[in-house]
Amino acid sequence: MADISALCVYCGSSVGHDRAHRDAAKALGTAMAERGIRLVYGGGRIGLMGVIADAVLAGGGQVTGVIPYHLQRREAGHEEITELRVVSSMHERKRIMSEIADGFVVLPGGLGTLDETLEIVTWRQLALHDKPIVIADIGGYWRPLLDLIDAVIGGGFARPGCRDLFSVVDSVDGVFRALERAPAPRIPVVAERL
Repeated sequence: MADISALCVYCGSSVGHDRAHRDAAKALGTAMAERGIRLVYGGGRIGLMGVIADAVLAGGGQVTGVIPYHLQRREAGHEEITELRVVSSMHERKRIMSEIADGFVVLPGGLGTLDETLEIVTWRQLALHDKPIVIADIGGYWRPLLDLIDAVIGGGFARPGCRDLFSVVDSVDGVFRALERAPAPRIPVVAERL
């Protein structure tokens, strides 16, 4: 079982149209606080990012946000969180988030969330890390992505084992069950290779 004390959550800077996505972000944040798991996220106070950060804080938990300076000005970073790291670039943001988290959860989000998801899965494929990745397919939101991955595999551009790089669940409870089943990472993160 992976030892999870800090969990990186990728999610939208918007709340989206489906109330279930907002409810899932809040429930995940509450559950993380109850379990003493620190939230690592993109540092914003808006969208699902703000919802999950506020839920962790309301539950007495710890939150580390990592936000590039240019987004800090546009998104107005969440100043009430435990720690807000303002960095120089998106690349630095993603590197730091990957280094300080023990695992990754993907909630619904937009192109940025999609970018972060594919990158962290690819980094695992390239053996740059071996931390668990859980895609929370709330209400079937990520079904098109999963269909695309299956098409990539079916087209011969990825091995079938690529589906083993991440778990897919349909609920917040499923996130924690998947993390409990995940083996402890065997590969240390080497920052210079990210």
